[in-house]
Parts: sequence; structure tokens; C-alpha cells
Amino acid sequence: MDTKITGRVVSAGRALAGIGRKDFAKAAGLPFARVTAIEATGSAWLRSAAERAAILRAFDHFGVVLIDEDGNMGAGVRLKFTRQDAGQIARLEGEGGIVGADDAP
Repeated sequence: MDTKITGRVVSAGRALAGIGRKDFAKAAGLPFARVTAIEATGSAWLRSAAERAAILRAFDHFGVVLIDEDGNMGAGVRLKFTRQDAGQIARLEGEGGIVGADDAP
């Protein structure tokens, strides 16, 4: 079963990673206005498979992990990296230079 993604989860993931909407939208490949609209939906689920894939792509890019809902708790997000690691990655990516594969294990 796929985890349901809501506007609140998108907003929480973006905030947890410390990423602005503009950068998040770019990583997701979505228009800024669409990311704003998604977050404004609150607890409504994303229905589009393409938008869900785009949000997951951006989450992965910024080290955000989606946590499935279970019997006791709702869906949520956490960081794949420590805050220090995430800050270092963001700093290094902003420096320019040679582009290479940077997939984390």
C-alpha cells in the first residue's frame, strides 16, 4: 500500500529539511504555484500519481523520508541525514563545480 501524501506532510517535510518552496518546487519539477496549492490543501490526499512521484523525488533529493501511517500513528516525515549532514550537503551543492552522481547509500 502506498503512503498517502497530504499537503501537511509536504509542508512538514519541506520545513524539516529547511527548504523554501521555490527550491522544493524546482527539485520536484513542479511549478511553485502548484507546490503552494498542494500545501494549502491541508489533510487532503494527493490524487495524482505524477504529483506524488514528484513530491517523493524532491523528498529524496533533500533527504526527507516519508513514514507510513500505522494503527497507532499517522503518516509523517523524518530526515535521512542528521541536520549537520543536511546542512553540509546543501552547502556543498551550492558551491558549483563538477557535477557527479551523489546518491546516498
